[in-house]
Amino acid sequence: MLYILIFLVLVGLFFMGAYNKLVSLKNKVMESWSGIDVQLKRRHDLIPNLVNTVKGYAAHESGTLEKVIQARNMAMTAGNTGNINQQVQAENALSGTLKSLFALSENYPDLKANTNFLSLQGTLSEIEESLANARRYYNALVRDNNTYVESFPSNLIANAFQFGKFEFFELENDAERANPEVKF
Repeated sequence: MLYILIFLVLVGLFFMGAYNKLVSLKNKVMESWSGIDVQLKRRHDLIPNLVNTVKGYAAHESGTLEKVIQARNMAMTAGNTGNINQQVQAENALSGTLKSLFALSENYPDLKANTNFLSLQGTLSEIEESLANARRYYNALVRDNNTYVESFPSNLIANAFQFGKFEFFELENDAERANPEVKF
């Protein structure tokens, strides 16, 4: 009888510990996503200033500028849905249009030398660096969470209490991994 009681206490402690770890991992993943979200907000706020600066120098490049604005708006809308995967896709599209904006600046030496543009470009570069760090942290926590959710015997508790896996923040396609080509 005593052995059964000890066994039940140990099983109960295991279940309690595993459940608490699942809760902790889920909260850490959500908190790290919040860190990405803060950097994305900074990026979204900076883009209109960048576009307006470029407009003064490259008014006839309105197609590129409109694509950047449209991608920014789509990214902001996706951020309001609460769907992380949808937001990742929209942010990757925005990154692609920003590359075309900076490639455009190569064609305008006056724009490239403009102190306001350089300041905005530097700030955006800083934000992109912060985003890269936040993404690495998020992906590490997603890896830890997914490993624990899939591992035996914690997967029994995860399934029983509907703890799920999270998606990694990844680039959508191999073309986004390549450096942008600037042609004169």
